[in-house]
Amino acid sequence: MSGLPSGAVTFMFTDIEGSTRLVKALRERYPQVLADHRRLVRDAVAAQDGHEVDTQGDAFFVAFASAKQAVLCALAIQRALTGHAWPADGRVRVRIGIHTGQAVPAGGMYTGLAVHRAARIGAAARGGQVLISQATQSIIEDEEEQDPGFTLVDLGERQLKDLDRPVRLYQLAAPGLDVPRRRTSCLRDSSHRPAW
Repeated sequence: MSGLPSGAVTFMFTDIEGSTRLVKALRERYPQVLADHRRLVRDAVAAQDGHEVDTQGDAFFVAFASAKQAVLCALAIQRALTGHAWPADGRVRVRIGIHTGQAVPAGGMYTGLAVHRAARIGAAARGGQVLISQATQSIIEDEEEQDPGFTLVDLGERQLKDLDRPVRLYQLAAPGLDVPRRRTSCLRDSSHRPAW
């Protein structure tokens, strides 16, 4: 936990959509699927200098010193998961939320509104989807890179659970992403999510 970024930190939350259904379908095969999922996520996090803050079940809480690294990590995770040979009845689809805000680590953990906002953004996503806050999008846009290898599609404002004001969300789009066609469900019950 040493060396956690502080100041403007980009937080990423991930979890498997429909993990309970996967456990029921796969039974004794689920531990291997979960292990493969964790390995693929951790490989992508390490490649972008992310810091794994916490893990609960199939969910990850990761911090980055760079917004671009967080987005590239999310892209790598989704591509790795899409390209992996899952069991026919055990396809893993992960939802990811990213938000940048001011934070100071204490005791190897982060607390504060920026963390909760990132978690709510992740809970609003569908499997295979990466949702990004306007704060993170603004940082990426300010870098003015000609071709970062991805685009951020403006989804407009959405009301997220427990937040007072609507939040403008962007969806990550890039070759090799299997983005869900269904509308983002920002108001669904997220009680199954880790209590971050």
